[in-house]
Amino acid sequence: MNHAPVTLPRLTALARQAAPKLLEGVVAPLVVFYTAMVVLGFKWALVATVGWVYAGVGWRLVRRVKVPATMYLAAFAVTVRALVAFWTGTWLWFFIQPECGTICISIVFLASVRLNRPLVQKLTLDYIHLPSAVLKHERVRRFFARITLLWAFVLLANSTLSIALAVYEWLGGSLGAFMILRTSAVAVISGAAICFSLYAFKRLLNRLHVAHA
Repeated sequence: MNHAPVTLPRLTALARQAAPKLLEGVVAPLVVFYTAMVVLGFKWALVATVGWVYAGVGWRLVRRVKVPATMYLAAFAVTVRALVAFWTGTWLWFFIQPECGTICISIVFLASVRLNRPLVQKLTLDYIHLPSAVLKHERVRRFFARITLLWAFVLLANSTLSIALAVYEWLGGSLGAFMILRTSAVAVISGAAICFSLYAFKRLLNRLHVAHA
């Protein structure tokens, strides 16, 4: 088969693009929450975390930088999470709520496979151009369906593990232990899935004789 060359972004390039967003959207809010909780208490930790997210939106508006729609959704979500946690008076519900959302997303991944529209294919095409002839190939269709199934179970595993750790540490442990264990476990599981997905994708392209960087 002869197709137009397909350029896969290098891992270093992907890391450079993802690192700032990861730091701002994942790492920093956890650090802000935990630091504020230790210094000021639980309720002020909620206020500080919500304030951090809104500060990110406000900074972009002041600089006249386009604010991604996902950032508005994140601001709304963290507000709801904070209100529920404030009402219940425990950090458990602040961390469990997004995991319930992730479980719903994993179900959507499974449903997309059932509907023959695997979500991983759509997400991949947002970053990499694949010729239509490649997308129609049976091996490619099977690949995206299987990888979508993989990520559905990865999301489900991450969420289930996170909820179990949250409940366990809430009953007899500490918030710090939960954050360390949860972050480490999710990083290992997700990192392994990312590496496997990239390896499998490159192997697929090689088998189809598609040139890639």
